Amino acid sequence: MLPSTSVNASVQGNGVLNSRDAARHTAGAKRYKYLRRLFRFRQMDFEFAAWQMLYLFTSPQRVYRNFHYRKQTKDQWARDDPAFLVLLSIWLCVSTIGFGFVLDMGFFETIKLLLWVVFIDCVGVGLLIATLMWFISNKYLVKRQSRDYDVEWGYAFDVHLNAFYPLLVILHFIQLFFINHVILTDTFIGYLVGNTLWLVAVGYYIYVTFLGYSALPFLKNTVILLYPFAPLILLYGLSLALGWNFTHTLCSFYKYRVK
Repeated sequence: MLPSTSVNASVQGNGVLNSRDAARHTAGAKRYKYLRRLFRFRQMDFEFAAWQMLYLFTSPQRVYRNFHYRKQTKDQWARDDPAFLVLLSIWLCVSTIGFGFVLDMGFFETIKLLLWVVFIDCVGVGLLIATLMWFISNKYLVKRQSRDYDVEWGYAFDVHLNAFYPLLVILHFIQLFFINHVILTDTFIGYLVGNTLWLVAVGYYIYVTFLGYSALPFLKNTVILLYPFAPLILLYGLSLALGWNFTHTLCSFYKYRVK
């Protein structure tokens, strides 16, 4: 059955959705359904979420093609399955504990760091970025002939999570193997390796974010989301010239947080 068939079947004679179907399509109903499934692990598709995490590194376009399919079948762009968020939270916890171990933090310091990273770095910053991008995209990027469409806030948050995952793996996992013996050695090789990892991680974030919004057919000029690459590369070159080690700054900030 085509997606349009199921929608049309629920339309009354005057062309308006009946009350039950209208409620089903409201943002509040979608949010309630998502949060309800957050505590029902048996209903989550962890295998599919793991597939998405793999392809966010190798072929992120394929991940967003699945978002298109969801729009056609379930009439929403945002995820309706919280499995990706659960796996991301596990990754976040494990990698942050590893960070605490590498930085020789105590048990309670590691717990403080974990709470900060989860609720401030991931959730807090994520809510801020998602809200900002949701506002900007709906205000300035929607095509004039597509004013009846809008970017779902949940989709904006999903785009952030998609972009955050590669950044997390690079900076909170891969980087751990180089911190003590390479990156924090106060040498040119140290901050070259560390800052290059930052360049790749933030570059991934920018690119995956761009793909997320360019996948929406009713948006225009999404190429401007790639413009941050210019100051990023400039900052990278400047950091190498000045000997500024991004990872050393991050580690110092982490230790300051947990005091």
